[in-house]
Amino acid sequence: MKDQLAARIFSEKDPMALAPELFRLQYGQNALYRAYVDALRVNPAQVNAPEQIPFLPIRFFKTHPVVCGEFEPEAIFESSGTTQTQNSRHLVKDTGIYTRSFMDAFRRFYGPVEGFVVLGLLPSYLERQHSSLVYMVQEMITRSGHPESGFYLYEHDKLADTLLALEARRQPVLLIGVTFALLDFAEAYRLNLRHTIVMETGGMKGRREEWTRSELHDFLMERLGVPAIHAEYGMTELLSQAYSKGGGLFQCPPWMKVMVRDENDPFDLSAASASGVINVIDLANIHSCAFIATDDIGRLQADGSFEVLGRLDHSALRGCSLMVS
Repeated sequence: MKDQLAARIFSEKDPMALAPELFRLQYGQNALYRAYVDALRVNPAQVNAPEQIPFLPIRFFKTHPVVCGEFEPEAIFESSGTTQTQNSRHLVKDTGIYTRSFMDAFRRFYGPVEGFVVLGLLPSYLERQHSSLVYMVQEMITRSGHPESGFYLYEHDKLADTLLALEARRQPVLLIGVTFALLDFAEAYRLNLRHTIVMETGGMKGRREEWTRSELHDFLMERLGVPAIHAEYGMTELLSQAYSKGGGLFQCPPWMKVMVRDENDPFDLSAASASGVINVIDLANIHSCAFIATDDIGRLQADGSFEVLGRLDHSALRGCSLMVS
């Protein structure tokens, strides 16, 4: 049944219409999610719209396996962290669904990846294992089919030379990088990139937190000579990404939906067109949980696009009593 549903998620004209069906399926097969829904006294039979679905606090990925049934995962994606924090772990039953999700989404927003040379500037991610972002970019590099595509750690001289050579050929390039690494690169080099999309993935690694996103993007645009800084919104616990083509406004593919909830009432989703804490429906999360309450603060626009404004300092309400089980 899940295999049939997975195919429909990427082919239906309105995939979100499948959300209540997937909710009931996951309620029946995900013991952790079922316990959480029961603790909220929600009757699954009365859930008929995405807005009625309970969202699982994202921190459960740090403390429990969030899975439907039992399976041997094809991949385990793990978040970055420190020795003082516990990493999130996402057990992925079928990496083909992840690949389908990120490849289809990229194609919708940018066209076929084969049209780009893909350059990944992801030093902090490449230095650890089990990164979903590295998995995604590696697959994009492979599928691009260009010999120049590849990862860069700290070889800024080589990266600059490659970009200049590709620019001279008017070759479309996707330079996707963690934010602090793009900043370091832009401080060292002033370029005029007219055929390159510069895409940041977030992550300042504790550096220059006083910079707003607008200030950061203005600096990168001025130093790299691009008209906009693109961005990707994704996380270890999701198998789908939203994209921004500039201005910090993100759009989702049809099988992903962002809503915002009241910070003081995690079950109040009436904050449309206002700021609140982000809830994500990711239908590609078919074997884990498709309904995730994040720790990100955002603002929803009338057209369904959204901004990311920051993160919650703490989320006392989110775990309920299940956190101690």
